[in-house]
Amino acid sequence: MGVHSDIVVAGGYGGGYHARAGQYITVVDLEGIQAGDFVALCADDPSEYLSAPHCREALLSLFPRVGDKLITNRRRPILEIVNDTVGMHDMTIPACDPTRYSVEFGVPGHRNCLENMLEGLRGRGLEALLGRAVDGLDVPEPMNLFQNTPVVADGRVGIAEGTSQPGGLIVFRALLDVIGALSSCPQDMIPSNGLRPSPLRLIVADEPVLEV
Repeated sequence: MGVHSDIVVAGGYGGGYHARAGQYITVVDLEGIQAGDFVALCADDPSEYLSAPHCREALLSLFPRVGDKLITNRRRPILEIVNDTVGMHDMTIPACDPTRYSVEFGVPGHRNCLENMLEGLRGRGLEALLGRAVDGLDVPEPMNLFQNTPVVADGRVGIAEGTSQPGGLIVFRALLDVIGALSSCPQDMIPSNGLRPSPLRLIVADEPVLEV
């Protein structure tokens, strides 16, 4: 299997990737119960990107599944889910950011997914690929891999501890050339990550990963 990149994103931190159309992007929850904020932007024009609201409308579902083609904010297919051993991912909750930790939890300066994803984009040398500074990018709202956000009886969205087991994974096939980032969510105030952020693995390869 031709592997183009294989990185471990430390718990609470971010990493980046680049995949060409036809390649496969695998995200693995190494220790279990860890959410990962995931974004994919078109390499030739990062103002077009994987869009959770557009996916919800196109799929008529809050929860993506194997075989679904995920679309951009311009309604073009960008990724296809080809393997998923977890089956629970969120497309409703925005990335945690500095304001959330300072306002909701009283913890200014806490690590957060928004800045983690920007660090991931910056850390992959994408300035050269994009021809401009990564700091000028607007990081889109993510798809939250392995995050458990059930819809409860009164129509509210809950946030519960994840269901993924160690080695749980999801595999996407890139339908366009993409750049992107993954944040191993640093949330340790509520039980969505088991109160202890843990690492995620991200692999870009020519063949789909079936197990690790």
